[in-house]
Amino acid sequence: MKQIVLVLLICIACQQSAETKKILTTAQPETAGMSTTRLARIDSTFNKWVDAGWMNGAVVFIARDGKIVYHRATGYNNIETKEPLESNDIFRIASQTKAITSVAAMMLWEEGKFLLDEPVSKYIPAFANQIVLDKFNAKDTTYTTIPAKRATTIRDLLTHTSGIGYAQIGSPEANAIYAKNKITAGLDIHDDTLEDAMNRLGALPLMHQPGEKWTYGLNTDLLGRLVEVWSGKTLDQFFSDRIFKPLGMNDTYFNVPEDKAARVVNFFTVNKEGKLEKASGGLGTNIDFPTRKTSYFSGGAGLSSTIYDYAIFLQMLLNGGEYNGVRLLSRNTIRMMTMNQINDLALGDNKFGLGFAIQTEKGSSMQPLSEGSYSWGGAFSTTYWVDPKENMVVLMYRQMWGAHDDEIGGTFNTLVYQALND
Repeated sequence: MKQIVLVLLICIACQQSAETKKILTTAQPETAGMSTTRLARIDSTFNKWVDAGWMNGAVVFIARDGKIVYHRATGYNNIETKEPLESNDIFRIASQTKAITSVAAMMLWEEGKFLLDEPVSKYIPAFANQIVLDKFNAKDTTYTTIPAKRATTIRDLLTHTSGIGYAQIGSPEANAIYAKNKITAGLDIHDDTLEDAMNRLGALPLMHQPGEKWTYGLNTDLLGRLVEVWSGKTLDQFFSDRIFKPLGMNDTYFNVPEDKAARVVNFFTVNKEGKLEKASGGLGTNIDFPTRKTSYFSGGAGLSSTIYDYAIFLQMLLNGGEYNGVRLLSRNTIRMMTMNQINDLALGDNKFGLGFAIQTEKGSSMQPLSEGSYSWGGAFSTTYWVDPKENMVVLMYRQMWGAHDDEIGGTFNTLVYQALND
């Protein structure tokens, strides 16, 4: 009798384990506790926005319990010819690269390659004896510095608390100092290497003392260089060998191959007349950078991908680090990465983990994402979140800069959660 009970318990445990390790499969929304009728409100709303010229189009992906309940493109890749967007088009995902770099780092942490609170200088000596910006003269971009109170750690990089700023899109001080030293946001670089750029960054002042503020910066580019140091591979090769191929992410690249170049979507901005028009540049780059072969692999911004590929990556996280029999991280590591790691430092209503924004109770009171959801996005108008309480993976990909972004984002959040029907 005891043996029978034990077998039953083992079977139940195996079943429960399997249930938490979902593989993305298409299903009727009602089988996942969502309403087909209510999801159709996404179609009507997005079509309205396209007709009003708020956006050229978008691709949306929603999965619950591993069941794909919505994966659809709306609008146009070319407004003039009415060429439609396709659900398998390739988008510039910019800062969505950061989550993949963070996972890569934590994979190597699990292998014992480093400790989170070790100094960056242990692995990249250029970051020894760091200095912090004191006074800055905007007229001639000269500055004075003071010594850093402590060394920048790897945890600081994962949480954006190091004091490293952003080039091109950061503070006026960071933009000026980094530009003078040829430090960029990492896109469309053809005359530099990540190793050289990060070594130059190490000699430059931090924007504040390590650990004292949350400041969005080139932390994940530096983390990407550390992945190269720890693994002995380029970041491009590590991603391909250890993440993309094992998970079946077959359309995610630093360098989109020639036979897939036609699937890279156009980019749009709003002109002086307030109308959308196709643009050839963004963030100081040629917007065709995904197909302009580079060997500078920006861990903070360099990838292009499909919405489905990135959904696989997010489902792996939601599954506790495993997808389709491939385990990248332990569930305990995912737990750490998706917890508040910045304590009382300010980040609006929410917090930050190891690579993700974390929805707090207060943040959840302001919008429908559940407390504990984790998220981020990209500068070219892509966004994602994972809601563990609702077992949901949600992404919206656009490729534009324009007006109405807050209204579009807030309304989309509402449209997703109003479709819950259980």
